[in-house]
Amino acid sequence: MNLMWLVRMARWVRRPPKPWQFYTVLGIVLVAAGLVAWEIAFGWPEALTVNRIQRGGGLRLNAP
Repeated sequence: MNLMWLVRMARWVRRPPKPWQFYTVLGIVLVAAGLVAWEIAFGWPEALTVNRIQRGGGLRLNAP
């Protein structure tokens, strides 16, 4: 753990963030957790999968 994280935690204890900041961060964390849970439960959609680019040359029409 970095020393800067300890300083930041001490600052948060002395002066906690505003409620709207807390709820904004909490909302973002919940949305991210929901997306992860959705992917674990139902998998990643095939339409959103990026196709791999083949390496090793361009177009091969009549390659032996």
